[in-house]
Parts: sequence; C-alpha cells; structure tokens
Amino acid sequence: MAGSRSEASKRKDRVAHIRFSQAEFYALEAAAADAGMTVSAFVRSLSMEGAGVRPFLAKEDRAVVGLLAEGMRAIGGNLNQIARAINTGRVPAKEELSGSIKDAHVVATTVASEFAEMTRRAAAHRRGEGA
Repeated sequence: MAGSRSEASKRKDRVAHIRFSQAEFYALEAAAADAGMTVSAFVRSLSMEGAGVRPFLAKEDRAVVGLLAEGMRAIGGNLNQIARAINTGRVPAKEELSGSIKDAHVVATTVASEFAEMTRRAAAHRRGEGA
C-alpha cells in the first residue's frame, strides 16, 4: 500500500554529513567491502548498533540469519497447518503437536544464541580483540 507506515519507515530521507581523512575513508571502504555492504549501509548499520537500535550483521551473520529465518518459516507453516486442522475440528496427533513445539523451541533458542554470539563477536572485533 503506497504511503504505508512500513514503506515510510524504510525511506531514507535524512542525511548526516561525516568527514573522513583519505586514509580513514579507504579503511572504511575496505571494511564495508569485507562485510559485503555499501559504505552507506555499513556506516548506517554501525551507527544504529552504536545507538542500541539494532545489531551490526556481517556477511556471514546475515547468511546465518537467512538460514534461521527459513527454519522459522517452515515451522510457521507447520503450526499454521496444525491450527487449520484444529479449526476444522480435527485433533492433531500428540506426536505432531509435540514435534512442532519442540522444533519451534529449538529454532527460537538457536536464534537467541546466534544473535548473542553475533553481538559478542561484533563488539570484540570493534575493540580489536580476537573473536
């Protein structure tokens, strides 16, 4: 829907001017390239992480998040099928319910663990420590 809140929140219409020395900018470009990002996206991501708004995700982290999101979508589909069955009066087998609940728990736990580890690695990397 045009003009929806989600579209408006994605629009980037504010500009922050930042000055870098030539060496700093070359280092910034290299770091952004290593992360698989544009300089603008890289600076935005680090700024938002520093402000506590959202974590910085490197290329590898984004790949992990993508895989976890696929797992969550699959589990969501299973849970929707179970809900549809219940809404039509069919009672799913106990094994079906417990398996789906266990899968959801495993993925949720993995997501929380991965995000905690990504945050730890990113902070250690910024401090110049070995991840």
